[in-house]
Amino acid sequence: MAAGDRDVATVTKDGRSLSQVIDGVKMRSTPNHVDHRGSVFEVFEGDLEFWETPIVYVYQFSVRPHQMKGWGLHEVKADRYTIIFGEILLFLWDDRKDSSTRGVVQRVVMSDRGVRQVIIPTGVWHLSVNLGDEEARLINFPTDVYHHDAPDRLLLNWDSPEVPIRVADYLPKF
Repeated sequence: MAAGDRDVATVTKDGRSLSQVIDGVKMRSTPNHVDHRGSVFEVFEGDLEFWETPIVYVYQFSVRPHQMKGWGLHEVKADRYTIIFGEILLFLWDDRKDSSTRGVVQRVVMSDRGVRQVIIPTGVWHLSVNLGDEEARLINFPTDVYHHDAPDRLLLNWDSPEVPIRVADYLPKF
């Protein structure tokens, strides 16, 4: 028998992730209402317990097939992503100096079959990777408007040595 590496569990029996969650990151799946005509899912149903603050700004963005956006970080606002179409592998890295989860890297697969919404706290680095063959589309409901004259965004290269995870290890060989 060939030697190999033992598989490691990533979820519990009921599907909950065993990965450490960064302090302040919130995730949820939303119900899909499906009938013979199509489907509906509620993006915002007034639940400020999840959203925490009112919606003040909304935009749609996409990630082309086999492309990525990030690493990005906001110093003032939080991002609140909702995936509309496709699948995204979202990497989160907590480098906040006073955070109880500083140094933690969290991976979240966003899709219509699982986690549909993620809140990314202020000060958490994030990178979105489209591993699929179709353009992925997301809506962001950030907690502050975009200021074109002074963007609230810091950037790092996707393969920056500062980041404690090798993103390339998770990418298919396109």
